[in-house]
Parts: sequence; C-alpha cells; structure tokens
Amino acid sequence: MLRPFVAYLRVYEPLRALGDPPAQQLVEAVSAGGLSRIGIGEREQQMWLKSQAAAPVRLLPAQLRDGRPSPSLVTDVLVLDPAEVPAGHSAEGPFACPLELRARSAAALSTFLADAEPALRIAVLDAGGVTADKARAQTKAAMTDLTATAAHTLTTTWTVPLPWFSLVDPDERKLVLGSGPADPAREASWRTPMSAALRRASEAGELIETTFGDSGPGRVLSQTRQWLESFDPDSVVELDYGGLVQLFADSLLDADSTAEEVHDILDALRTGNVEELAELFSQLREFWGDLAAKEHSN
Repeated sequence: MLRPFVAYLRVYEPLRALGDPPAQQLVEAVSAGGLSRIGIGEREQQMWLKSQAAAPVRLLPAQLRDGRPSPSLVTDVLVLDPAEVPAGHSAEGPFACPLELRARSAAALSTFLADAEPALRIAVLDAGGVTADKARAQTKAAMTDLTATAAHTLTTTWTVPLPWFSLVDPDERKLVLGSGPADPAREASWRTPMSAALRRASEAGELIETTFGDSGPGRVLSQTRQWLESFDPDSVVELDYGGLVQLFADSLLDADSTAEEVHDILDALRTGNVEELAELFSQLREFWGDLAAKEHSN
C-alpha cells in the first residue's frame, strides 16, 4: 500500500518537556517505543477516515463523539532513541514527538474557515452538521491539546520547501533504500540538534532577507525559526522525506544532493557568485520539477 506523499519537519523534545511530570500514559507509550515512523501517514489517514465514517461524522479526527480528544492524544507519539540523536548532542533521552493529529487538523480547519470561499465553507460545515460558531469553538478547544505553543510537526505534500534544508547538515542524512520504492523501511531523513538548527535558520534567514527581502524563502525561514523557538532548547529537529521516497528510483534518491546544493547556494550568495547560483538553481529545478510533474498528472 502506498504511503501518503507527505514530507515532515518534526521536533522531538526531551520527555521532561512534555509535562511536569509527563502523563503516565505518555511515559508508558514512550517506553513501549511509540508509533512506527513508516506508518505515520497511514495512521493519520485511518484516523481521518474513522472520523468521517462515524455516526454522526466527527468534525476532527482523534476526537470522541462528545468533542473530547480520544485517548490517542497521549499515546500517539514518535520516539527517538538517544542512539539516533546526532553526535555531540548532550541532552539525555528519550525524545518524543507527539502526533497531535486533532490539534493539527483544528489548525488547518481554522485556516480553511477564515480563507475559503463562502459557498465551499458552507458546504463543508453542512456536511459536518455544524455551524461556523460551533466549528470555531471545537477548533479552539482542540488547540489546548498542545503541550507547547505550536504543534511538533509541519507537513508538506509532494515536495519539500527548500529553506528547510538550510536547517540541517548535509552529512547528517540517513538513507535506507531497502528493496526499492515500495519497501516500507525506505527512508531519507536528517536529524540535527535544535541549537544547530536555530543557528543555521538565523544565519540563512539574515542572508536571504538581505539579498531578496523578507518574502518567499526569507519569510519561510523566519516563520520556521519562530516555530522552532516554541520548543525546549535540548530538542532534536528532523527533516523526513516521509512518503516521498516512493517517488524516486534508487539511483535518484541515492544521488539526491538537495541539502548540499541549498548550502552551496547560501555560500554563493555570500560570495556573490552569480554563475554558480544559476547552475545550482537549475539543478534543483530539474530534480524537484520531476516531482511537480507527477503531482500535476495526479
């Protein structure tokens, strides 16, 4: 079964940062190893479908009939073993990234209610059997699920925002090709200490804003930096291709040098090397353009 074509930027916090003290159910879930990373997309799909198949339909996934969060709020968590933490990171593990599906869905719904065309908004609310006021009340209540001021996961479909690569060291890549694109163990990811991610985000953001202004990539980096600052400074940041690894042949995924090229672009901006900039942008357009074509055909 295909995984959703979703990539992730995650923050794993030390367990101590997720409650004072952390909930016993959470501690037990972390001790048991948490959710399977390769099954996250499928888990989110199942939770959403379950909410739509319920009678009556639930406005948000991972939510009980009376509007309270389901028990999965506490137990749905990704766990990062200290052995998987980048070398030199001093904080003690384990590290945990709550799935927070109800709150993340609530944030998306809130944006939809604010931005959607009136006819589309009314159709969605009618299908869910709720008024706009009730929907807003439920989304507000769901946001209290979060243990920090922001959700621990950002997602994007079909591609990865290039500014995200500036947060990681290219040499931190973990690549597992497995037996081919359909192998569930297939993975391409990077992990880095929060302190390093914040430093890189700040340096790259200042450089890009000085060169291009505060729109586009500069705005993405600024927003990402603010998001990272919501979490414990001893956290670990992970950039994960997620289900996108299914879209690349072994040779392409193995040769993927996007992280290196993004850092080379930043170096070229520092030195004013226009020719190198043009070549690097051309290479990135060629690599990620193939993915855009697949999205368009779907």
